[in-house]
Amino acid sequence: MFGGVYPSEPILFGYRYCAITSAYYRGAVGALLVYDVTRHVTFENVERWLKELRDHTDSNIVVMLVGNKADLRHLRAVSTEDAKAFAERENTFFMETSALESMNVENAFTEVLTQIYRVVSRKALDIGDDPAAWPKGQTMARMMYRL
Repeated sequence: MFGGVYPSEPILFGYRYCAITSAYYRGAVGALLVYDVTRHVTFENVERWLKELRDHTDSNIVVMLVGNKADLRHLRAVSTEDAKAFAERENTFFMETSALESMNVENAFTEVLTQIYRVVSRKALDIGDDPAAWPKGQTMARMMYRL
């Protein structure tokens, strides 16, 4: 038994997981992918999480890679250069933070929200002022409220 699911039910579990995943990501406009700079395995998992995120969201989603615990310099296992290179290669924003020291935490959220606003504004300009062009039941104010 694994996680309450018997081996005879792996396909059923997979369908449940997909349904939950799709519902969880539906409508997402931004994401922070956070890894621990002192544990390389967390950085290795970022690629998988990014793939899942991109598989289940709109192509315009704003993604920021965040290396947390930057205050623990003596325990660092992931270099800033490696993380920057990954972020650049994957076309994501990047920032290192320290929740303990409150370093860049607010900046990370502010930057993601700023970029989301730019994406939503650009979509609004592309559609123009024609309310008929908006998806049924959507307005600019309503889309921004969801943020």
